[in-house]
Amino acid sequence: MTSVLKPLLLASLMSTLAALCQAQPIPGTGPSSPAPSPEMRAQHMTKMQDHWAQRQTDLKAKLKLTPAQEGAWTNFTAAMKPPAAMQHPSRAEMDQLNTPARLDKMQALQAQHNAAMDQRSTATRAFYATLTPEQQKVFDAQTRRPERPMMDHHRGELRKP
Repeated sequence: MTSVLKPLLLASLMSTLAALCQAQPIPGTGPSSPAPSPEMRAQHMTKMQDHWAQRQTDLKAKLKLTPAQEGAWTNFTAAMKPPAAMQHPSRAEMDQLNTPARLDKMQALQAQHNAAMDQRSTATRAFYATLTPEQQKVFDAQTRRPERPMMDHHRGELRKP
């Protein structure tokens, strides 16, 4: 009897401990986590802009642009350049507004985002039209979204797209 009871007790203890470990929140996440400091935001923005510049340099090298295409490239990269800082209202500012005013503010932000997307789309189409069919293939391959596993937020597991 003890030969059956001991493994059963051990399995029960292990499953209880595993359940407790999964129930613990990850430090620094959730609604109680502090917002990033302005210094951290600035560092992130600088890192993002450096990454963008490196990608543009790599893309230009792979496209092997002709001198006639340089003007279109300059216009394209100027339109695609990320903004220096994203302008979003603070939570405190939004909390001061009533519901219709908050909705108006959100719609105005959405209109700004849509206008920026229209500008990027127009610039991309104009640049793409100057590329040769071979360059278009390279551009398509280099600007395609990378496949990344997505997080299943309901289960906390990675899943394939």
